Amino acid sequence: MTDDIDDRSEALTGADVDWDAQAASFDDEPDHGLRDPEIRRAWAARLASWLPERAADVLDLGCGTGSLSLLAAEQGHRVTGVDSSAPMIDLARAKLAGRDAAFLVGDAAAPPVGEQRFDVVLVRHVLWALPDPGRALRHWRGLLRPGGRLVLVEGVWGTVTPAGIPADVLTGLLAPLAAEVRVERLSGDAVLWGKEVADERYAVVAVV
Repeated sequence: MTDDIDDRSEALTGADVDWDAQAASFDDEPDHGLRDPEIRRAWAARLASWLPERAADVLDLGCGTGSLSLLAAEQGHRVTGVDSSAPMIDLARAKLAGRDAAFLVGDAAAPPVGEQRFDVVLVRHVLWALPDPGRALRHWRGLLRPGGRLVLVEGVWGTVTPAGIPADVLTGLLAPLAAEVRVERLSGDAVLWGKEVADERYAVVAVV
């Protein structure tokens, strides 16, 4: 699973996509590669507001090619990225060469991190595609240190066959798991996506 979806396909689920085959062109999408300086600055600013001010251990699940991992590392955080696609992980390792970061091939729902614990679990556009989001959230919460936070970027895409997870559903799943849950709407910020979007896009920061 990667850290985003292809907005051009309304009927796809994460399981339908050959992410290995998508790896070489994945960063061509404006909000994937963050190659445009304005888009990159917009994501960096949002990420800085979601992550702790002090240096933290961040677990980036469904990290894809590591674009958000790189922003987090540039902000002084120690990053571990997990993705099911080996080609994506190879690109992430190259992108963050020389940074305080490690990348693992594995399942985002049950990442292969052993007993390691983190200050932040960061997940972008992954939860919606998992077969049991509630179970994944409970597992991710168990990977956090006391006072840690889940940072989840999600949404609902498409009109004919909508895919995704609405914000109210996600906050309901988080209610028994977190002491504080904050929703930040992202649909109106066209710079983040490289275009105007009319669908539901949001971030949730849940402090445990």
